[in-house]
Amino acid sequence: MRSLVIAALACVLAQPAFAQLAPPNAAGITYGHVHLNTADPEVMEKLWVDQFGAVLSTKGTLTVAKLPGMMVAFRKADPTGTNEGTAMDHFGLKVRDMAAVLAKWRAAGYQVQREFKGSEGFPNAFLLGPDNLRFELQEDKTLTVPVVAYHLHFRVPNTAELRDWYADTFSLEKGKSGAFDTAEAPGVRLMFQTAQAAPTAGTKGRSVDHIGFEIKNLEAFCKKLEARGVKFDVPYRQVPAIGLNLAYITDPSGVYIELTEGYDKY
Repeated sequence: MRSLVIAALACVLAQPAFAQLAPPNAAGITYGHVHLNTADPEVMEKLWVDQFGAVLSTKGTLTVAKLPGMMVAFRKADPTGTNEGTAMDHFGLKVRDMAAVLAKWRAAGYQVQREFKGSEGFPNAFLLGPDNLRFELQEDKTLTVPVVAYHLHFRVPNTAELRDWYADTFSLEKGKSGAFDTAEAPGVRLMFQTAQAAPTAGTKGRSVDHIGFEIKNLEAFCKKLEARGVKFDVPYRQVPAIGLNLAYITDPSGVYIELTEGYDKY
């Protein structure tokens, strides 16, 4: 009996270690989530649990799938299309065993769009899921867990300008990765690739409706943004029913962004 209790306790303690946001930076900001539009949230939730071992957490009407370094949230709505053509082209994860992940993905009836060697020299793949969902995987055999958050991939004509906006707004470290401008947020790398044409649409309504940053003392942070002239699509508000304080803004390229406080308690 004692050994069973110890084993059960170990499982409980292991879940937060596997599925939690990265510690915030000095400004109290960390990467939070992507929010998907999906015709059937239950199908999408099952996908993240079955394929990537995500841990589900529900407060009120909101359910999220928790992965190391990020969360995936779901809204019941038919997406207007993929994120191709928007500035935020896709998001990416790192996996420890690419072959095993792709075999499991295909066995579930989902499509692998293409496999290739990425710019960093590792096996990469684009996966296609339900509701126009498209995201990227990169293999990293040094991982101590099966999967972690990795990057957000932007495609715009002026990469440095958008990178600087994110770095200045969220106190992120600017850098380079090969030919890409980057901004490093706790939990995720923002990568900016040069595109010949400007984005044709914003992300709102697409399969990945918006991205999110988790922020300590969100109300004060929003006041600072307002003082800088940032316009809010949805001003700061408290939503006790789902345990979140939140606000929404749109970046200069049309990417919809949710600012939250409380996801670290999910």
